[in-house]
Amino acid sequence: MNEPLIEKTTGWRGTREIWIEAAYQALVESGIDAVKVMPLAERLGLSRTSFYGHFSDREDLLDALTTLWQSKNTGNLIRRTEDYAETITEAVLNIFDLWLQAELFDSRLEFAVRSWAHADAALAKLLEEADRIRVDALQALFVRFGYETTYASIRANTIYLSQIGYISMIKDGPQEPLEPRLKRMPYYAEIFTGRKVSDAEIARFMARHPIPNT
Repeated sequence: MNEPLIEKTTGWRGTREIWIEAAYQALVESGIDAVKVMPLAERLGLSRTSFYGHFSDREDLLDALTTLWQSKNTGNLIRRTEDYAETITEAVLNIFDLWLQAELFDSRLEFAVRSWAHADAALAKLLEEADRIRVDALQALFVRFGYETTYASIRANTIYLSQIGYISMIKDGPQEPLEPRLKRMPYYAEIFTGRKVSDAEIARFMARHPIPNT
């Protein structure tokens, strides 16, 4: 049985944010069927009625989850494509930061939303639109660095589809150690761009992702 996530205080209804966080945890751990008011209330150590002080119904909470996913994963990807970079290889390494930092791009949430969309037609449309927007942003990045539109599109799709496939593969399998993954990323950047990554760019990228001491 889950321990309450917060310390219960008489008369306190919690906050909208802690309900969303509890819903997020249930979604990524067990899927959309686990995101229900009563189990979340028990998880939080709050009454069921306290939920309705923050949300009109379960659908309102689910809308909050999709908004979180859109703002975090799609919003941060777009912003990353617009970040300053002197070269296309540096720009692609900036994109790779997303795959390594959950605070920028939440892979667990991405997988959970994609699984949820199989049973929700409206969400499936939002997901299709998000995929288009993300690929368009990546394509615009390549165009900015002088790539012809068709080649920019192919490279953008290759980067994006490779990562979405990677997320699907590792969800229930063993987590890949950080060190070998990091060492491969400059080679990925070279393959995706067709250009060599400089030693200085590799050094800056590695400095952003220090390998923890074991």
